[in-house]
Amino acid sequence: MGDMRRPLRTLKPNGSVTIAPLPELPASPEAFADATWDDVAPYYEALATAPLTAADVEEWLGAWSRLDALVGEAGTLAMIAYTGDTADAAKEAAYLRFSTDVFPKLDEQEVRLSKRLLDLGWSRPDLETTLKRFRADAEIFREANVPLFAELEELSAAYQKIVGGLAADWDGERKTIPQLQPFLKSPDRAVRERAFRKGAEAYLDKRDELAALFDRMYEKRVQVGANAGFPNFMEYCFAAKHRFDYGPDDVQRFHEAVESTVTPVAERLHAWRREKLGVAQLRPWDLGVDLFRDRPLKPFSEVPEFVAAARRIFATLDPELGEQFDLMARERLLDLESRPGKAPGGYCTKLSFRGRPFIFMNAVGVPDDVNTLVHEAGHCFHDFASHGLPLIWQRSTGHEAAELASMSMELLAAPHLARPTGYYEPEEALSAELEHLVEVVTTLPHIASVDAFQRWIYTDPAGADADARDAAWLDLRARFERGVDWGGLERERVARWYRQLHIFELPFYYIEYGIAQLGALQVWRRSLQDPQDAVRRYKAALSLGGTRSLPEIYQAAGAKLVFDAAGMGELIGLVAERIEALQGRLAAG
Repeated sequence: MGDMRRPLRTLKPNGSVTIAPLPELPASPEAFADATWDDVAPYYEALATAPLTAADVEEWLGAWSRLDALVGEAGTLAMIAYTGDTADAAKEAAYLRFSTDVFPKLDEQEVRLSKRLLDLGWSRPDLETTLKRFRADAEIFREANVPLFAELEELSAAYQKIVGGLAADWDGERKTIPQLQPFLKSPDRAVRERAFRKGAEAYLDKRDELAALFDRMYEKRVQVGANAGFPNFMEYCFAAKHRFDYGPDDVQRFHEAVESTVTPVAERLHAWRREKLGVAQLRPWDLGVDLFRDRPLKPFSEVPEFVAAARRIFATLDPELGEQFDLMARERLLDLESRPGKAPGGYCTKLSFRGRPFIFMNAVGVPDDVNTLVHEAGHCFHDFASHGLPLIWQRSTGHEAAELASMSMELLAAPHLARPTGYYEPEEALSAELEHLVEVVTTLPHIASVDAFQRWIYTDPAGADADARDAAWLDLRARFERGVDWGGLERERVARWYRQLHIFELPFYYIEYGIAQLGALQVWRRSLQDPQDAVRRYKAALSLGGTRSLPEIYQAAGAKLVFDAAGMGELIGLVAERIEALQGRLAAG
């Protein structure tokens, strides 16, 4: 990796010159592609031991930021490779080397360096939020947790491997679980039921293995919270996630508001669907079928077609955003199709050094794929907008702001989904919009139940018991999800939480989706009156990165944080009005 130290000239107050060694950094992340912690550690040691004064802090911060970007991108590339092919042992080994060796120890060095900065007493207006996060991290850091986080990363990789290998036999053909999604939209109810059951059975066959895996995760997380002096792991997570602007009581209010304002609307939508289908009971396999079309919407057949329409949509919405998505397509920063061995789900991640985002998903040709791509593109636009900020920590936000970027984009792009710009004929676009808005309503109860489930797991001693977890999940689903008949399907209903990767891999990362959805609805509300102003405000909020507080970022986008029933009810009422209008237009033909 070459000579890693160079002299930095700094002036002492008396005018004399001293030499403070800073690391001579590699030119690209590829230099760290095969690195172990022993290879990385000297660079951080140099930063930790170099003389640091107010005179040289700017250059010291720049070197630290660049080093984090180099190492971070090397690890991100390893993660992208592994999630794209969980069956490849070499890719798995490289991913685990970063996730279980390099990054847990790197977190320790981050705290070490941040303490140096905090002890210096130096500040800058655009770094106030960064320093606040540094202080929080320093307060909760415990050396005893470093190996625990490494072990948790190994367990997360094990979860990815298990679910990435799941498949089902469909008429003699082996299909991944995402590849069953189109059959859930079939007008043939028997086909839908079969697809639903096969998807659930794939997870149920692994239930005991996944439950045992979660037992081990639970034990280590409880220990992490205890080591850091918190009464439970939930309290630890609120601190670790830098939730400075809301707390557990606010989230509890969010749950109650969803139950009182959103669940009844979702229940009415389910009743309408049941009547429209002409069935005695609405079953879980009835929720995805299009009620106004003989055949399911098929927005695209092949990935190139999928990408081409997205390029047109973003260019029409905003030329700058269109150019950014074009760049991603040209530079092959998209891994979109579903295939055997690929990890489930979708994500956008950041290649921090080169300033490029990357989208990963499992597209199978259904409308939800369009929503997913547009959602992840919102994250990409956030990354592009904030990359110009000088330091890596300024470019990062909490998930509440990150998801505001993605969920707002879903709604801002909706008017452009019809041809010739997008994927659908005009009437098909109305169906796609209806499906999306219904999903907005029905997803909020799901978000509340996932968050309430995790809250129960980590604050009630019974969370350690696998059977008790399954029972608690059923209780919560009955509370938040009403209007669907799950009779005789208790095991299948339990399977739903085993496929929620956040519960396994990213504990307590879920309420952010609900907070952001309500923020996005406020951006959408503005767009109905002035689309250009809504996009302008959206981009302005994204450009702030992490340099402002969460309420300030939302305010820049024209929104505010909502936890109460009144605020939530107003926004859901607006969505319900639009849903009713779309239903009327589609029924009229």
